[in-house]
Amino acid sequence: MEESSSLIEELDLSFHPLTQKLWRDFELLFGRNGACGGCWCMYWKLRGKAFSENTGDVARQMQKSIVDAKTVPGLLAYSEGYPIGWIAIEPRSAYPKLAHSRVLTPVDDQPVWSITCFFVEKKHRRKGITVELLKAAVEYVKKQGGKIVEGYPVDATQNQADAFVYTGTASAFRKAGFVEVARNSPTRPIFRYGIR
Repeated sequence: MEESSSLIEELDLSFHPLTQKLWRDFELLFGRNGACGGCWCMYWKLRGKAFSENTGDVARQMQKSIVDAKTVPGLLAYSEGYPIGWIAIEPRSAYPKLAHSRVLTPVDDQPVWSITCFFVEKKHRRKGITVELLKAAVEYVKKQGGKIVEGYPVDATQNQADAFVYTGTASAFRKAGFVEVARNSPTRPIFRYGIR
């Protein structure tokens, strides 16, 4: 634990909402492949074929349209002025795919902000950046007047390839102070952080 916190201090992290001004940094972080398979973090915003038929440049343009409309879809993490990480955080209603998930059905009728995705630059992975992104997301939601932040991490007993833990890991959520509130699948719990 001490080792990862000293790594974090060395990185001198800062976090900024994704706005039009930072769009080029988002593109730089996500690279030519749009993070994972050309997703451009649109997976939870498009259902079924609408996602599989619109990856790559189309997904990039869709996400850019969201940002151009002055909606903030998440936060970028920076180290030394360079974008190294991403967390998607918006009100749950912004993610149509969540509304139709049997495993991630709403816990109750309280309004929540949902964390749906992480992307950390390869050379910065496994250094605790996901935990710091989670803390930054909580602070961001607090500033927006939100009261509950929710996430849907993977809770696997064995190591998973990075591509399969894009929603985060249960251990990272625990380290950031989130608490498990539901589990409708052995490996997909729902975690929450209540803001006071």
